[in-house]
Amino acid sequence: MRLDTIDIQDKKTELTGLSKEEALSIALNMPLHELFCLASGLRETFRGRKVDLCSIVNAKSGACSEDCSYCAQSARYPTEVEVYPLLPKERILEAALSAKENGAKRFCVVTSGRKPTPKELGRIAEAIGEIKAIGLLPCATLGILTRQELQLLKDAGLYRYHHNLETSERFFPEVCTTHSYRDKISTIEAAREVGLSVCSGGIFGLGETWQDRIDMAFTLKDLQVDSVPINFLIPIKGTPMEARKKLHPFEALRIVAVYRLVLPDRQIRICGGRLQTLGPFNSMVFMAGADGLLIGNYLTQRGCSVEEDWQIIRAYGLEA
Repeated sequence: MRLDTIDIQDKKTELTGLSKEEALSIALNMPLHELFCLASGLRETFRGRKVDLCSIVNAKSGACSEDCSYCAQSARYPTEVEVYPLLPKERILEAALSAKENGAKRFCVVTSGRKPTPKELGRIAEAIGEIKAIGLLPCATLGILTRQELQLLKDAGLYRYHHNLETSERFFPEVCTTHSYRDKISTIEAAREVGLSVCSGGIFGLGETWQDRIDMAFTLKDLQVDSVPINFLIPIKGTPMEARKKLHPFEALRIVAVYRLVLPDRQIRICGGRLQTLGPFNSMVFMAGADGLLIGNYLTQRGCSVEEDWQIIRAYGLEA
């Protein structure tokens, strides 16, 4: 298949059969300007000119039992992350209102740890109902949950559940040993079974190969996730990955473009590490095929200026 010669208007049929081998060849060999041209065309054809904006609140921080080797919130590593219990509902709603004022349409409640306690889950469910009431689409990132727990959240008004695969199944043991890849897939499948929209992607720059990146993209395709968040590693002092070098901006943008090719009709959302990795090339994410942004700050790190994000969106002639 010669994807560089495919007419954008005819690509639906051709890309349905894109193989892992073809995707890998494109990732390694296609000139970046050609890849951008194809990816941006796919974005506009499948996703239109609308940018999907979301924001998050770090509703419970640090003291996590898991050993994810990139994470500042793991209790196993000597990081300087702030540690606090589940925020009061009022604080969560305050953050949600601020996100709405900044133009976000979705708002995600994120907690550290393998999963919330039953009492915490009940409090989060209450907050979700009120987030929905103020006109935002409620999302949650709460770890490895059962179908029953996810159903409780859906009944409370949850629209989307976020649970990253992080990387490929092959490379995952290098990233985390306290839970399995199967645990992650089971959570995603359970979320879909109860009727939730699913957001799942990963972190790039962990030491994975291009084959790992392609493998995860196809796993996400098989799982039929709705939104794919792309994060870039921010090396955190005290974690096992503190010495990892940040991805080159063009390598990061190539990842975005290849994911648009493999997942042409999914939301491709640029999240953590955008500012730190892309720097002055931040505005090129839409050229690379992205159609979603996490705006505001990340869990433990500073994000891009909301005002600058809006300037970029308008400069590209896009809407949010």
